[in-house]
Amino acid sequence: MLLKGEGLGFRYGKGPWLFRSLEVAVQSGEIVGLVGPSGFGKTTIGRILAGYEKPEEGAITLDGQELPRSGCHPVQLVFQHPERAVNPRWRIHRILAEAGEPEPAYLQELGIEKAWLKRWPNELSGGELQRICIARALGSKTRFVIADEMTTMLDAVTQAQIWHAVLAIARERKLGLLLISHDLHLIERLCHRWIRLGEA
Repeated sequence: MLLKGEGLGFRYGKGPWLFRSLEVAVQSGEIVGLVGPSGFGKTTIGRILAGYEKPEEGAITLDGQELPRSGCHPVQLVFQHPERAVNPRWRIHRILAEAGEPEPAYLQELGIEKAWLKRWPNELSGGELQRICIARALGSKTRFVIADEMTTMLDAVTQAQIWHAVLAIARERKLGLLLISHDLHLIERLCHRWIRLGEA
């Protein structure tokens, strides 16, 4: 399976182009990095690939077809700030069900405790809530995950634990991963290849 963005261009209103003629492709089972300094459109590219934004130019396809507009989306985006990505009026178990229930084993691998499932988002720490967002992104219908600086706010030990779990699950399910980061060291260590924006 191939997730592809062809000839992508985006700008806000009539302002300057954030990027143009951008090509992004991720195969099933592949880990691709997207690296560059702030302001070069990394997050916007992730949002476009996941269907949150529409490009002004170009198109996004999955195996040559338009991405579905209804049902569980096959491309899931994990944001840097988890509190902005969840409905504060939903309990955790409902949040997890949003993209198709993840395997119980994934919850264990990500260090999610059963007691959290009955809680509200504001009852969890930032690190705990990010684990929930990652688990949600690994729902049964997911084929590609876009990780937008998803562990930047976490301590080094927690980062290592989460990446170990996510990469193991991705290998098992042959998921395609797009890692968005300004951290070239992380990109070089985890990715098969990467795309640079600007002078990274």
